[in-house]
Amino acid sequence: MSLQIRSMFDESNKQWVVYLHGEIDIYTAEKLKGELLVLIEDKKESIKIDCENLQYIDSTGLGVLIGAYKHISEAEKQIVIKNAKPSIKKLLVITGLNKVFNIEE
Repeated sequence: MSLQIRSMFDESNKQWVVYLHGEIDIYTAEKLKGELLVLIEDKKESIKIDCENLQYIDSTGLGVLIGAYKHISEAEKQIVIKNAKPSIKKLLVITGLNKVFNIEE
């Protein structure tokens, strides 16, 4: 499966909103990395990632999220993960990343 990414800047909340659809794995992680870096270079603001339509993420994808977090945490901003499926939430808990990212329902 592929990865589709749609992003927009929410002026009222001063944050990026990124909608993911598909899977993040070794084949699609570079696409996400490139998109997140472009957003961060444009405006170093918090990023809310809507995972409602994200089916799967592997360690490569988690590495991309950690890299993006390192860039925006320098500006004291955060990454919020929203609407993650139970399997993705479980992965975030197992890896301890639920302590790094804010997880929203």
